[in-house]
Amino acid sequence: MKRNRSISFCAPARTGLLAALLTMTLSSTAQESGAGSVAPSLRRFEGPTQPLPYRTSFQGANASSSPARGFDVSAFETLAEQLTVGQRVPGLAMAIVQNGRVLSARGYGVTDVNAPQAVDSHTVFRLASLSKAFAGTLTGLLVNDGSLRWDSKVVDYVPGFTLSDSFSTQHLRVADLLSHRVGLRANTCDRDIEANATYYEVSQKLASAPMSCTPGECYAYQNVAFSLIGDVVYAASGHFYEQEVQRRIFQPLAMNDASLGLDGIERSPEWARPHIRSRNGWVPVTPKPTYYRLPPAAGVNASISDMAQWLVAQTGHRPDVLPVPLLATLHAPIIATPGEMRAGWRRERIGSASYALGWRVFDYAGHQVIFHAGAVQGYRGIVAVLPERDLAVAVLWNSESGLPSGLVPTIMDRALGLPPQQWLDVDASFGSDPIFAEGSKRVEDAGASAERANASPR
Repeated sequence: MKRNRSISFCAPARTGLLAALLTMTLSSTAQESGAGSVAPSLRRFEGPTQPLPYRTSFQGANASSSPARGFDVSAFETLAEQLTVGQRVPGLAMAIVQNGRVLSARGYGVTDVNAPQAVDSHTVFRLASLSKAFAGTLTGLLVNDGSLRWDSKVVDYVPGFTLSDSFSTQHLRVADLLSHRVGLRANTCDRDIEANATYYEVSQKLASAPMSCTPGECYAYQNVAFSLIGDVVYAASGHFYEQEVQRRIFQPLAMNDASLGLDGIERSPEWARPHIRSRNGWVPVTPKPTYYRLPPAAGVNASISDMAQWLVAQTGHRPDVLPVPLLATLHAPIIATPGEMRAGWRRERIGSASYALGWRVFDYAGHQVIFHAGAVQGYRGIVAVLPERDLAVAVLWNSESGLPSGLVPTIMDRALGLPPQQWLDVDASFGSDPIFAEGSKRVEDAGASAERANASPR
C-alpha cells in the first residue's frame, strides 16, 4: 500500500529542550491516518473544568429504543464466520452489546495461519488507535477526581515541555491533546517512531516542529503529541500511565485479558499473531515494537471479552466505574473533521464528522455514532457506539484486510432500519429479507481506509 510520507514531518531536535520532560517506561502507539489539517471547528472548545451535564442525546437505556425489527445477532455472527472461510482473513473477533447486555462476544478463524489455533473470546489482539479512547477516559476520571481540569495547561504538568513558540507552549491544554488540536502538522514525528526512536527522543523534537495553527484552533491527527497525556497523567496522579489504566479501567471492568505494550501481548496465554499479505497468501509476522512506544496513542491489547465489558461501560451501564456525565463529555464533538467523510460507507452514510476526546463522532444517516478505528502492521480494529439504540459493536482482526470493516455499517444499518446496502462481499441473508441490496458491488475498505494509510511502517 502507498504511504503519504509528507504528513509525518518532524524537524531536528533542539539540544536541551524538553530535557525535564517526565518520561514513560512503556512502549506503544497505534496509527490512524492523519487526514491532514482540515477546516477549523465552527466554535472553540473552552474546556470545562468538570464533566459536562447529562446530555439528552446520551441517556443510555432510559432514552434509547431497541434495534429495528429484523436485528438478528446470529446472522451477524454468520457473516463474521464467512469472512474467515478460505482464510480471506486469518482471524477476527466481534462483540455486540445492547442495553448493557453482551449479545455476542465470539472469535472466528485462527490466531496464526502457520500454527492454527482457534480464535475465541479470550484471544488477545492489539488495539492500535482504539487505545486513544482509553487515554481520554482515564484523563476524564482524573478530571472527575479533581486532579486536573480539561483546560489545564500541559506545561503546568510537564516541566520543560516546549513547542516552537512560547505562546503555543503556554496555551496548549489537556483537551487539545486528546482532540488532536495541538496545532502541529498531521502525524508529526511518526516517521521517527517508525525508525525505532524512543518516545523521549521524539518528544524533544516537538520543540522545533512546524506549527499549522494556534493550539485549539485546527485539527491534525497525532500519535506522539497525543501521548504527552501519559506524562500529564503521571504528574497528576503520581503513577505511571499504564498503572493507572490497569487500576482505573481494566481491573474494575474485569478486563482480565487486557494489557499494555509488546511485553503485555506476548505474555498473554493466547494472542492473535499479526499477518501481512504475500503472493502466497497471509504470512504471520512478529509484532513491531515501534508504535508500542506511545502507550496512550496505541498501547492497549485486549480480547473481545474485554471489549464487550468496555462497550458496556461506554454505553453508560457501569456508572460505578465511568459516570454517565463523564461519558457525555468524552463523546461530545469538539472539532470538525470533514476528511473522514471520503470513502466507502463513510462517504455514503456520514453527514458530518468531528473529533471528541479520544473518540470520533459521526452523523450516520441522521443518527449519532461514537466511533474509532485503529491500525498497525497486521492488526485492525473498529468500535462504534449508537447511543440512540443503546447499542455498541467492536470488531478486531489480525490482518491488513479491510473486509471486516463492513460488519460495522451492516450492523448499524440493521439496528436503525435503514435500507440495506452491500458493505460486505459475502453472500448472506436474514431469512427471506436479504441484507444486501441487489446489484451488488464490492465495497472497498471503508472503515479502516483512513487509518491504514499510515499503518504499515516500512
